[in-house]
Amino acid sequence: MIEFEAMLTDVGVASADLEKARLYQQKFGGRLEQVLVNMGSLATEKLPQVYGRLLGFRVLGAAEMTSWSPPELIETMPLEFLLHRGWVPFSSGDTGNWTFASKSPLDLEVNDWLREHHPEAAVVLVGDEGFGHLKNRLGRFSRDFGSEPSIDSVEEGRLRELASEAPVVNLLNSLISRALRQGASDLHLEPQDGPSRVRYRIDGVLHEVDTIGSALVLPVITRLKILAGMDIGERRRPQDGKIELRVGGEDVDIRASVLPVSGGESAVLRFLRKSALVYDMKQLGLSADIESLVIQDLAVTSGVMLLTGPTGSGKTTTLYTFLSRLNRPEVKIVTLEDPIEYQLQGINQVQVQPAIGFDFAHGLRSVVRQDPDIIMVGEIRDRETASVAMQSALTGHLVFSTVHTNDTPSAYTRLLDLGVEEFLLNAALRSIIGQRLARRLCPDCSEVDQDAGQQVEALAYVAEMAHISDPVLRRPRGCPNCGGTGYRGRVAVAEYLRCDEVIKALPKGPDFISEARKHARSCGWRSLLEDGYAKALRGVTTVAEVLRVAG
Repeated sequence: MIEFEAMLTDVGVASADLEKARLYQQKFGGRLEQVLVNMGSLATEKLPQVYGRLLGFRVLGAAEMTSWSPPELIETMPLEFLLHRGWVPFSSGDTGNWTFASKSPLDLEVNDWLREHHPEAAVVLVGDEGFGHLKNRLGRFSRDFGSEPSIDSVEEGRLRELASEAPVVNLLNSLISRALRQGASDLHLEPQDGPSRVRYRIDGVLHEVDTIGSALVLPVITRLKILAGMDIGERRRPQDGKIELRVGGEDVDIRASVLPVSGGESAVLRFLRKSALVYDMKQLGLSADIESLVIQDLAVTSGVMLLTGPTGSGKTTTLYTFLSRLNRPEVKIVTLEDPIEYQLQGINQVQVQPAIGFDFAHGLRSVVRQDPDIIMVGEIRDRETASVAMQSALTGHLVFSTVHTNDTPSAYTRLLDLGVEEFLLNAALRSIIGQRLARRLCPDCSEVDQDAGQQVEALAYVAEMAHISDPVLRRPRGCPNCGGTGYRGRVAVAEYLRCDEVIKALPKGPDFISEARKHARSCGWRSLLEDGYAKALRGVTTVAEVLRVAG
C-alpha cells in the first residue's frame, strides 16, 4: 500500500490530497486512485502509468491504437460486459491466447471471468481517451444489460439518502471530471429502455461515452437536483439551476437543466469554464481579410455591429473577444446578458430578469443613463430593444448585439420585420457578421486527401478569391489525441457585410437580399460557404464539415 501511494505521489498527487482520499476511502470504500480521480487530484490520463508500475503491464502505444482493427473471432466475446467495464478484446495470437486492452485492470468481475475462461490472456493498458478510440473503432456498444429494480416509488427522504451515497457521488463526479478533461461543452443524461445513456458534446458534436444502470438513474438525477438547488420531489415540470464546482484546481460553473420525457427525466449540464476561453482575435480563427475589416469597425466610436447565427455558433465568444479588445481604463463598457456566461474583468455585466419586467429593452434604457462608451445587448428580440439600440448608436455609443438569422443580409429584413424604421437602420448599422463553428482537423493525424483533385479544381474560384496559392484538401483519420474523431477544436466560419452607402441606398424590398449579396461579392466579401471552403482549402477543416454547419 505504501509503495502504491508513493507511485501516486510520483505522478503529481499532492500529499494533502492523498490524505483526504485515504480518509474518504476509509469511510465510504472504493479504490484509492478512483477516489483521487473523482476529487480531481489525479488525471485519468496518468492512470495507465500508475497501473503499469503496479502490475507490470505495458501501456499501449499511440501508433498501435491508430492502426488497430477488431480481431477475428471478437464476436465470441461478451462485448457488452467487457466494454461496460472498460475492457476491449485487442488481439488473438496464433495459439488462441487473447490480449485485452483495459483502462480498469483491477476490475474484480472481469479478472474473475478471465481466470475462468482465458487464464493465459495478456493485458495492455489504455487511458480513457485511448479506450474511447478503440471503442469507436469497434463500432458497437450499449445494449440492455438486463432489467434492474425500479426505485421510482422511493419516498423523498430515502431518495435523498441514496443520492448522497458514495457510488452515486463518485459516479457523477467521475462523469463531470471526464467531460471536462475531454473538453466537452455539455453533458447529456438521457433515459432509454434499460440503462440511460451518457453523451458529451465535444466540438459541437455529441458522442456517446457511457451508460448508467437503471437502478442508479434516479439517484444520479436527484444528486444533480440537490447540487443545482432544484426541487427533488418535482418530476412533472422542467427545472433549471446552477452548480459551482472546483475540479482539478479549476473553478467551473455548470448550468443544469432537467426536462421530463417519456422514459423519465433528461438532464443536461453546460460547462462554463473560466480558463477554457482566451478572448483574443487570433483564437477566433477569422480569415485575415475579415479580421482586418472587423478591426476597422472596432476603431469607430459609434454605430451598431451585429452578429448573426443560430444558438451555439459562437456569437457570445466573438462578442466577448471584441469587448476584451476594447476594454481599457478610459472606456466604460456595460453589457446586458441572459444569462451572464463568463465574468469579464473591468466590464459591467448586467443580468436581465424578464420575470420581474427587467428585460433587454428596459435594461438598455437604464444602461444608457450609466454614461457608457460601449454597450453590448445579448440579443435583439423585439422592436423596442432594436429601436433603443439604434438610437443609442446615434447618440455616440458603440453597440454590439446579436440577431437570429441565417445570413448577414437577412439581419436587415429581420429588423425591418420587427418594426424598426429603415432610416434608423441606415443611420446606425455599421456592419453585420454571420458566423458558424466548424470542427478543426486534428493536427496530429489529418492527412492530405489524394482523391480530392476534382473538388480542389471545382473550388478554384474560392482559392482565387481568398488568395490561396497552394490549395489542398485534407481528411480526418482519427487518433487517441482526438478521441478517434479526426477533429480537435473549432474554428469560426464567417461572412461579412459592411453597411456602406450602397447597402443603405438599396430598396429594402423583396430583392434586397439578392442585391446585397451581389454587392458583397463585388467587394470581394465571401459568403459563409465560401469562407468555409477557403478554410478547407487551407487544410484547417473539411468540405463535409463546412457543409454540415453552413450548407
